[in-house]
Amino acid sequence: MKYLITGIGNPGEQYAHSRHNIGFDILDALAGASNITFMDKRYGWITELKYKSRHFHLLKPNTYVNLSGNAVNYYLKKLKIPDENLLIVTDDIALPYGKIRLRAKGGDAGHNGLTSIIQTLGTSEFARLRFGIGNVFPKGHQVDHVLGKWTEEELKTLTEKINHACESIKSFGTIGIKFTMNKFNS
Repeated sequence: MKYLITGIGNPGEQYAHSRHNIGFDILDALAGASNITFMDKRYGWITELKYKSRHFHLLKPNTYVNLSGNAVNYYLKKLKIPDENLLIVTDDIALPYGKIRLRAKGGDAGHNGLTSIIQTLGTSEFARLRFGIGNVFPKGHQVDHVLGKWTEEELKTLTEKINHACESIKSFGTIGIKFTMNKFNS
């Protein structure tokens, strides 16, 4: 079975390891734990992780968040992966820092990357893993928070929380979204 796991983020050093790029960081951790590396290909960086007879194609689009749908659509078609085997990994300002929430489908919740994917695919019937980045910031500073770096306090537990998200991705491919939601959405 093949899966497309797409981490949402922006290319470029100025965005590296920002809250908005948590999707990239989670996929980097997943690949790093298996000693595999990403290759620079059309629409992004991609690699393949084999785990329990599953093929996880890990994609980090280089199209910027607002155009993520182009990369997702291209690789779903190229790799012949059905929408139900797609998982989008993204940041979520509505969730407290480090909390993850898996859903089998849903709206964009104001996330431009999800908006692009939904518009490009013509459906919202795909799984998403949202990683909480919190919403503790002064009024009018949402962009600074989202594009900002993690605080020293957050960095103390970030690796542990990223590893937890990685486990939920492997679970998605092995036991399915329903059981993974029950296991990880607590």
